[in-house]
Amino acid sequence: MHADSWAIKAKQLGLRSRAVFKLEEILQKTKVLKRGSNIVLDIGSAPGGWSELIKSLSPQAQILAIDLLEMEPIEGVNFFQEDIANINSIDEIFLLKNKFDLVISDLAPNLSGIRAVDEENIFELNLLTLETASSYLKKDDGYFIMKTFQNSSLKKLRLTMEKSFQLVQTYKPAASKSKSGEIYLYGAKPL
Repeated sequence: MHADSWAIKAKQLGLRSRAVFKLEEILQKTKVLKRGSNIVLDIGSAPGGWSELIKSLSPQAQILAIDLLEMEPIEGVNFFQEDIANINSIDEIFLLKNKFDLVISDLAPNLSGIRAVDEENIFELNLLTLETASSYLKKDDGYFIMKTFQNSSLKKLRLTMEKSFQLVQTYKPAASKSKSGEIYLYGAKPL
């Protein structure tokens, strides 16, 4: 399929975004969604495509989603319009610290067009997301999927992530535009 055909397919299926197909491919490859109940944290959740996908694949899942942007409600998803830096102040999420099976993040900063500034902002946001995932996931059996970008900070980010997870892998899903620097990191079993 051409990259643009993913957006058309998403629209035809009534999905919130083409990003659903990216997460779906990673979930199929990693098999991290367990049968039965999962507790999932969706960071940078707007417009809600990833939460919607998790709910459709695992109807019993307890999903908590956070984003600065508004998100249309999804049945069975608890959404909090808040900065990730303030996640510890959200009681419903904080009470589940170390109990999440899966943390997913499609979070990205607004880009300025100034490469050095954008790369630093992406790296800082990725580190905050990684720290959040590390502190909220189950220690023995948690999984993390995060969007990032191929840039000069990617190697440093991956090395940092390797200190936090037993296994780290990189994915470039078919639904990602080939000319996009977007890439996904997967971490299994926090240390």
